[in-house]
Amino acid sequence: MTAQFVVTTPIDAPPEAVFDLSLDIDEHLHSMATSDETAVAGVTTGTISLGEEVTWRARHFGVGFTMTSRITAWERPVRFVDEQTRGPFRWFRHEHRFERVSDGTRMIDEITFDAPLGPVGWLAERIVLERYLHQLIEQRNTHLTAVAEGRAR
Repeated sequence: MTAQFVVTTPIDAPPEAVFDLSLDIDEHLHSMATSDETAVAGVTTGTISLGEEVTWRARHFGVGFTMTSRITAWERPVRFVDEQTRGPFRWFRHEHRFERVSDGTRMIDEITFDAPLGPVGWLAERIVLERYLHQLIEQRNTHLTAVAEGRAR
Protein backbone atom coordinates (compact mmCIF):
# COMPACT_ATOMS: atom_id res chain seq x y z
CA MET A 1 0.00 0.00 0.00
CA THR A 2 1.41 3.38 -0.99
CA ALA A 3 2.04 6.01 1.69
CA GLN A 4 2.59 9.70 1.10
CA PHE A 5 3.40 12.77 3.19
CA VAL A 6 4.54 16.35 2.68
CA VAL A 7 6.93 18.46 4.76
CA THR A 8 7.03 22.24 4.22
CA THR A 9 10.01 24.24 5.49
CA PRO A 10 10.48 28.02 5.31
CA ILE A 11 14.10 29.07 4.74
CA ASP A 12 15.47 32.60 4.78
CA ALA A 13 17.66 32.14 1.70
CA PRO A 14 17.08 32.33 -2.07
CA PRO A 15 15.71 29.25 -3.89
CA GLU A 16 18.89 28.87 -5.96
CA ALA A 17 20.99 28.48 -2.80
CA VAL A 18 18.53 26.08 -1.14
CA PHE A 19 18.19 24.02 -4.33
CA ASP A 20 21.97 23.62 -4.65
CA LEU A 21 22.37 22.84 -0.96
CA SER A 22 19.69 20.14 -1.19
CA LEU A 23 21.72 18.35 -3.87
CA ASP A 24 24.95 18.46 -1.83
CA ILE A 25 25.95 14.93 -0.75
CA ASP A 26 28.24 16.21 2.02
CA GLU A 27 25.48 18.31 3.60
CA HIS A 28 23.09 15.36 3.40
CA LEU A 29 25.63 13.23 5.26
CA HIS A 30 26.02 15.90 7.96
CA SER A 31 22.24 16.03 8.38
CA MET A 32 22.00 12.23 8.78
CA ALA A 33 24.93 11.73 11.16
CA THR A 34 22.68 10.09 13.78
CA SER A 35 21.99 7.16 11.43
CA ASP A 36 25.67 6.67 10.49
CA GLU A 37 24.76 7.33 6.87
CA THR A 38 27.55 7.16 4.33
CA ALA A 39 27.68 7.50 0.55
CA VAL A 40 29.40 4.35 -0.75
CA ALA A 41 28.96 4.40 -4.55
CA GLY A 42 28.08 6.71 -7.40
CA VAL A 43 28.36 10.38 -6.50
CA THR A 44 29.77 10.23 -2.96
CA THR A 45 30.79 13.85 -2.43
CA GLY A 46 29.87 17.27 -3.81
CA THR A 47 26.74 17.96 -5.83
CA ILE A 48 24.66 15.30 -7.56
CA SER A 49 22.76 16.17 -10.75
CA LEU A 50 20.32 14.82 -13.32
CA GLY A 51 20.78 11.15 -14.19
CA GLU A 52 23.39 10.54 -11.50
CA GLU A 53 23.09 8.01 -8.69
CA VAL A 54 24.28 7.72 -5.12
CA THR A 55 24.26 4.60 -2.97
CA TRP A 56 23.66 5.24 0.71
CA ARG A 57 24.44 2.91 3.58
CA ALA A 58 22.79 3.67 6.94
CA ARG A 59 21.49 2.16 10.13
CA HIS A 60 17.79 2.54 10.94
CA PHE A 61 15.88 0.66 13.62
CA GLY A 62 19.23 -0.98 14.50
CA VAL A 63 19.39 -2.59 11.05
CA GLY A 64 21.81 -1.79 8.23
CA PHE A 65 20.26 -0.65 4.95
CA THR A 66 21.65 0.09 1.50
CA MET A 67 19.67 2.21 -0.96
CA THR A 68 20.58 3.60 -4.38
CA SER A 69 18.81 6.72 -5.60
CA ARG A 70 18.89 8.45 -8.99
CA ILE A 71 18.04 12.05 -9.79
CA THR A 72 15.24 11.57 -12.34
CA ALA A 73 14.04 15.17 -12.76
CA TRP A 74 15.95 18.43 -12.37
CA GLU A 75 14.63 21.96 -13.01
CA ARG A 76 16.93 24.39 -11.24
CA PRO A 77 15.90 26.15 -8.99
CA VAL A 78 12.28 24.96 -8.97
CA ARG A 79 12.35 21.20 -8.35
CA PHE A 80 14.17 17.92 -8.55
CA VAL A 81 13.17 14.32 -7.94
CA ASP A 82 15.14 11.42 -6.56
CA GLU A 83 13.88 7.85 -6.82
CA GLN A 84 15.12 4.57 -5.41
CA THR A 85 16.60 2.29 -8.07
CA ARG A 86 17.70 -0.41 -5.58
CA GLY A 87 16.96 -0.78 -1.92
CA PRO A 88 14.57 -1.72 0.84
CA PHE A 89 11.40 -0.15 -0.56
CA ARG A 90 9.21 -1.55 -3.30
CA TRP A 91 9.05 2.03 -4.51
CA PHE A 92 10.38 5.32 -3.13
CA ARG A 93 10.09 8.80 -4.68
CA HIS A 94 11.10 12.14 -3.15
CA GLU A 95 10.07 15.31 -4.96
CA HIS A 96 11.83 18.47 -3.75
CA ARG A 97 10.16 21.77 -4.67
CA PHE A 98 11.44 25.29 -4.01
CA GLU A 99 9.04 28.25 -4.12
CA ARG A 100 10.27 31.83 -3.96
CA VAL A 101 8.46 33.74 -1.20
CA SER A 102 8.94 37.28 0.13
CA ASP A 103 11.33 36.19 2.89
CA GLY A 104 13.25 33.52 0.97
CA THR A 105 12.17 30.01 0.03
CA ARG A 106 9.38 27.61 0.85
CA MET A 107 10.93 24.16 0.51
CA ILE A 108 8.38 21.39 -0.02
CA ASP A 109 9.34 17.72 0.28
CA GLU A 110 6.79 15.24 -1.02
CA ILE A 111 7.61 11.64 -0.19
CA THR A 112 5.75 8.72 -1.74
CA PHE A 113 6.73 5.14 -0.95
CA ASP A 114 5.60 1.57 -0.84
CA ALA A 115 7.26 -0.44 1.90
CA PRO A 116 8.18 -4.10 1.45
CA LEU A 117 5.75 -5.13 4.16
CA GLY A 118 2.90 -6.17 1.88
CA PRO A 119 -0.83 -5.70 2.46
CA VAL A 120 -0.69 -6.91 6.06
CA GLY A 121 2.08 -4.44 6.86
CA TRP A 122 0.13 -1.30 5.97
CA LEU A 123 -0.45 -0.44 9.64
CA ALA A 124 3.27 -0.62 10.45
CA GLU A 125 3.96 1.37 7.29
CA ARG A 126 1.59 4.13 8.37
CA ILE A 127 2.33 4.21 12.08
CA VAL A 128 6.04 3.46 12.26
CA LEU A 129 7.76 3.93 8.92
CA GLU A 130 5.90 7.01 7.71
CA ARG A 131 6.41 8.77 11.06
CA TYR A 132 10.10 7.80 11.10
CA LEU A 133 10.71 9.04 7.55
CA HIS A 134 8.85 12.27 8.34
CA GLN A 135 11.20 12.85 11.29
CA LEU A 136 14.26 12.14 9.11
CA ILE A 137 13.12 14.72 6.55
CA GLU A 138 12.51 17.28 9.31
CA GLN A 139 15.98 16.54 10.74
CA ARG A 140 17.54 17.02 7.31
CA ASN A 141 15.60 20.24 6.75
CA THR A 142 16.61 21.66 10.13
CA HIS A 143 20.24 21.16 9.14
CA LEU A 144 19.77 22.60 5.64
CA THR A 145 17.95 25.62 7.08
CA ALA A 146 20.78 26.36 9.49
CA VAL A 147 23.40 26.06 6.75
CA ALA A 148 21.41 28.02 4.14
CA GLU A 149 20.55 30.84 6.50
CA GLY A 150 24.15 31.02 7.68
CA ARG A 151 25.34 31.31 4.08
CA ALA A 152 22.60 33.80 3.18
CA ARG A 153 23.69 36.41 5.77
